[in-house]
Amino acid sequence: MNKQSSDAQSRAGEGIITKASPHSVGDTVARLRGLLKAKNLTLFAVVDHSGEAERIGQHMPDTKLVIFGSPAAGTPVMVASPLSALDLPLKILVREDDQGAASVSYNAPVYLAARHHLTDELTARIAAVGDIADAITAP
Repeated sequence: MNKQSSDAQSRAGEGIITKASPHSVGDTVARLRGLLKAKNLTLFAVVDHSGEAERIGQHMPDTKLVIFGSPAAGTPVMVASPLSALDLPLKILVREDDQGAASVSYNAPVYLAARHHLTDELTARIAAVGDIADAITAP
């Protein structure tokens, strides 16, 4: 591996928060769906990475990307910083590791704020992702 790809690899996790989930991937996603509905947030999509891998004859651990948000909260962020649309709507990755344990990962709001030069008021609009991750990983 050359130095450039090695450096890129070591920075790959910057700004990402990962929490263990005591639930399976399926149960964690179900909890997330329920919480989004209860909070009246929009579920835009669930990308089934592992399902798509299986469809083409490859295998990967159970991995789902849940894309969600609130147009009322996210639109002002994207108006103030149009490139933030690359990171919005919010996303939570739910995946299984090699030992079968599930975890959730998401972009830290402070990372997104720094990346897109957001004010505190705009950062507050995306900060709920941490509370959501805490709720779905609670026992």
